[in-house]
Amino acid sequence: MENVAYALGRRLRRASHPTQLLLLALGVAVVALASLMLGRYHMGVGEVLGMLVGRVLPVTPGWTPQQETLFFNVRLPRVLLALMVGCSLSASGAAFQGVFQNPLVSPDFLGASQGAAFGACVALLLSLGSMGTSIAAFVTSMASVAIVLWLSGRAKGNRILVTVLSGVMVSSVFQAGVSYTKLVADPNAQLQAITFWLMGSLTSASPRDLAFVAIPMLVGNAGLLALRWQVNALTMGDDEALSMGVDAPRVRRAVIVCSTLVTAASVSVTGIIGWVGLVVPHLARGIVGVDYRHLLPASMLLGAGFLLVVDDVARLATTAEIPIGILTAFIGAPFFMRLITRGRRR
Repeated sequence: MENVAYALGRRLRRASHPTQLLLLALGVAVVALASLMLGRYHMGVGEVLGMLVGRVLPVTPGWTPQQETLFFNVRLPRVLLALMVGCSLSASGAAFQGVFQNPLVSPDFLGASQGAAFGACVALLLSLGSMGTSIAAFVTSMASVAIVLWLSGRAKGNRILVTVLSGVMVSSVFQAGVSYTKLVADPNAQLQAITFWLMGSLTSASPRDLAFVAIPMLVGNAGLLALRWQVNALTMGDDEALSMGVDAPRVRRAVIVCSTLVTAASVSVTGIIGWVGLVVPHLARGIVGVDYRHLLPASMLLGAGFLLVVDDVARLATTAEIPIGILTAFIGAPFFMRLITRGRRR
């Protein structure tokens, strides 16, 4: 199996960039169709395609009303949310790794995830409901990165180093806040909800969640795609970027805002899902290279497919659903170690 995957990977790497992106997009579409079919209640490909087409064109139903309700209220929102979150986290991680010139950077290193966690924990303590929790997580996530940018703007020294250190400090403060909310939470109700939220899950995905995150993700990802040439320049350093006519500080701030927007939107509805934004960009580099004109779209496609496959495993592997944040850590950490050791040998 590994030899087959290796052979397919070599062929994909040898293809032209447009062909690579097209093949990745087709692969994600196949995985999405398979995910719509899989579940406790199996649906055939004809039923899935018929229900999708039936929303646009008149089609004779070959499925039951119960299947249609399950499909549009549960399964389709979950698959779409997995695609959107995986795409957003991977794009954010790839962009951060470029503008900060650090391959170990992930979407949450500026405190976005910990800020969202604190807001969600407070909302769960106050019993604000699922939408209130998502809104609180989104607002505090954006606020945490705003604090980081404010601190880095007032500090002296290397701008990149100061921003990273500010992110570490703000993350620590919000992590302490999360620990305090767990300390004062009711162990029979609130503590369980907080613990489950922190592990990350797509269990409660709904059309309302899709509507909540659609605009931030669309704006943020479109901004990252528009800035991908400038990110290429930043990977060579601020001085080289300036010689190419790129205002490095302004582009870096724009990338941080766009990345934070998609990360905050993702974490606010799924909880903390790690490793996706760290591992997937490295996998994309192995396929399309380091040019961000191709790397960013490839990271988006790979991230969407990766998270969708992991979510399929999470909901189908055992009787009780496994939190997706646990699985991404189990899969991402060994893969990243293998990636590092292979690179060292080469």
